[in-house]
Amino acid sequence: MTDPQDRVSDEEAVSDVLTALADPTRRRILDALAAHGGRATATLLALELPVSRQAIVKHLGVLARAGLVEGHREGREARYAVAPTRLAATARWMDRLATDWDSRLATIKRLAESDPER
Repeated sequence: MTDPQDRVSDEEAVSDVLTALADPTRRRILDALAAHGGRATATLLALELPVSRQAIVKHLGVLARAGLVEGHREGREARYAVAPTRLAATARWMDRLATDWDSRLATIKRLAESDPER
């Protein structure tokens, strides 16, 4: 069965990711997950961050809806793992934007430095 997130356009994915990453706690959660090899429980994350376990779970829900983490039940707890696909789509968008701006700025520089007497 196809995951509905696979059908989301890159544009929607970028919007979802940027919205989710706007919160510093969610960025810290992703950093903490990365420090644990990309997988950890909400309980472990709550021990490391100045946020309650329930708040961590809510933030993980936002990150999951944005496609940035996936949760898998293991016994009584869920283990969360980083899901890099949406981050990759966002990185591609940012690279295209940066390349476009680099090109525009190079053109402006070239025009500004050209000899007006020619």
